[in-house]
Amino acid sequence: MSIRSGERILVALSGGVDSSVAALLLKQQGHDVVGAYMKNWINEDNIVGDCPWQQDIADARSVADRIGIEFHVINLMRDYRERVVNYLLDGYSRGLTPNPDVMCNREIKFGIFLSWAREHGFSAVATGHYAQRIALDIPSASGEQFALVEGADPNKDQSYFLALLNQEQVRAARFPIGHLLKSELRALARDAGFVTADKKDSQGICFIGEVKMQDFLRAYVPEKPGPILRASDERKLGTHKGLHYYTLGQRKGIGVPSNTDHQAYVVVGKRSSDNALLVSFDSPSALGLFQTECRVHSLQWNTAAPGASIALEGRVRYRDPRVSLDFIPEGNDAALVRFHTPQRALASGQVLALYDGPRLLGGGIYV
Repeated sequence: MSIRSGERILVALSGGVDSSVAALLLKQQGHDVVGAYMKNWINEDNIVGDCPWQQDIADARSVADRIGIEFHVINLMRDYRERVVNYLLDGYSRGLTPNPDVMCNREIKFGIFLSWAREHGFSAVATGHYAQRIALDIPSASGEQFALVEGADPNKDQSYFLALLNQEQVRAARFPIGHLLKSELRALARDAGFVTADKKDSQGICFIGEVKMQDFLRAYVPEKPGPILRASDERKLGTHKGLHYYTLGQRKGIGVPSNTDHQAYVVVGKRSSDNALLVSFDSPSALGLFQTECRVHSLQWNTAAPGASIALEGRVRYRDPRVSLDFIPEGNDAALVRFHTPQRALASGQVLALYDGPRLLGGGIYV
């Protein structure tokens, strides 16, 4: 895990089981550990859905008391609104599919929260991410260098969400549970008597809770109806309420019934010029659904950026396996990516994480 002994570490206690065990392990290792809940969102606009921040704070405080560590609640609501929520809403309003979880990690957890930690005398910030940080034997004027590696549990690995961190952020990050399987982690939580031991994992937007994305967007992005067109011949099949409700590859909830052969339609494009949602039958030959190349921008590396074309691997979205690709730099933090096999539904605004085997190198955003 590459954690120096006797560090003063601020642990982001979310009220979930993963961060609970992260704090426990660091305490057992002899570090000076303090827990903090990041208060990012309280659902003050009463969006439909459960935003259990008060219960999460109570659970995080209970864990801190059980471990015997100091606990704080840090109000980052303004920063979260400016750096994550506005980014998300602006992206969807422009027809993109942004990733708030990746941005939350870069801008909040290892951005504003890390700055707060340093201002209060902490050397590092720890989270409950399933990822591993390994020291590299590479001389550097900027300090010790570290690699980010996938978590040991292949079903829980969260390295994808760390794709836009730089080396300075990685240097200050600690991932105490990255070597564990989820089953092992829950067993440790039960042995410790944590109230979070059997708590369900959050499935909602980063730190907003169990709020469905469509409900969130409905509250903040005005509806803008337009035609649903069949991509092959531009035939109108229906009307949508707004392009921001859809993403490439989506099959459910389009509002267009299957044909007489029970073939389902899938979203293959969003055209801003006439506000049209383009659909096609879900098959490998669907127009625009599969791509062998794409461009990415806003590239960020936690290691030296490649200066020439190179063969790498990429994770095109969180749950997908790594795939082989050729990475061709184009300057200005942009690149052309050619996949060795066609990839399905690469949505503009989403993140491509780049790997060398299990090692995460960085990532970029689909144009």
